[in-house]
Amino acid sequence: MNAFVAFLHHIAFLAIMLTLAFEMLLLKQPLTLATAKKIQRYDAIYGVAAGLILIIGGLRVMYFEKGADYYMHSAPFIIKMVLFIIVGLISIHPTMTFLKWNQTLKQGVVPELSDVQSRKLRGIIHAELMLLGAMILCAAMAAKGIGYFGN
Repeated sequence: MNAFVAFLHHIAFLAIMLTLAFEMLLLKQPLTLATAKKIQRYDAIYGVAAGLILIIGGLRVMYFEKGADYYMHSAPFIIKMVLFIIVGLISIHPTMTFLKWNQTLKQGVVPELSDVQSRKLRGIIHAELMLLGAMILCAAMAAKGIGYFGN
């Protein structure tokens, strides 16, 4: 059971990374109706995957693996949680942008997205991907006991 829960956690994390990569690639192209709808779908998958990460991760901390006491005394784990919060906060802007497209897309009109806006969105997504990469390092360190400050 422990391995299966870990597997689900990793799949959800992979989904987050892939959806962000797809969003970034799509934002490099000229925006069309189809592209805008794909971006919205990927962002929805991103949101579901992030929710699954929280739920499954919480279950792993409380009921599987090393237990909550271990993780609350692990500097890399704490850093990983802070990074996840930062990623969540900076992802608000792209998500709100994509949600604002709903009305326009329902009318069959391509949303307006200037080059500056597109670069800003890609920059945010790039930052999210970099922070998620740092989270992978933190997870590996926590799993190996590096940075543990408990008894």
